[in-house]
Amino acid sequence: MILKKRIRAFYEKFINLKGEPATIAAGFAIGVFVGATPTIPFHTAIIILLGLLFRKNITAACLGSWLISNPVTIPLLYLSQYELGRILLGMPPFRFEIADYSLGGIAALGWQILLPLQTGGIIMAPFFAVPAYFIAHRMIAAVRAKKQP
Repeated sequence: MILKKRIRAFYEKFINLKGEPATIAAGFAIGVFVGATPTIPFHTAIIILLGLLFRKNITAACLGSWLISNPVTIPLLYLSQYELGRILLGMPPFRFEIADYSLGGIAALGWQILLPLQTGGIIMAPFFAVPAYFIAHRMIAAVRAKKQP
């Protein structure tokens, strides 16, 4: 029940954002892109910077980041990003344990972890962000079309 309430609250916040559907959807996609990268201590700063730079909805971006980057998804994202980056860079596997999922905690593990993780994150992020834009745009437009008489 708690998860259902949180999903409903997220949906209500997202649908009630002010602005054009394209601007909101682009902000959401920016947030999903940033949230899908392993830059946790800088997510908000990066989102605000990109939101201002591209004049997109920063609140939607924060919601998008929270959706993709949360305690449930981070371990799966980071592990898959590391493996993708490691394979693409031709690096051998490195045995490690992550106790702290912040960028600082991961950076302490060294470039053997950080380089493939960042590489995999940058490559994977568009695969989440592009569909997020289209889904968000369609959802906002549909809900607003229903509300209009």
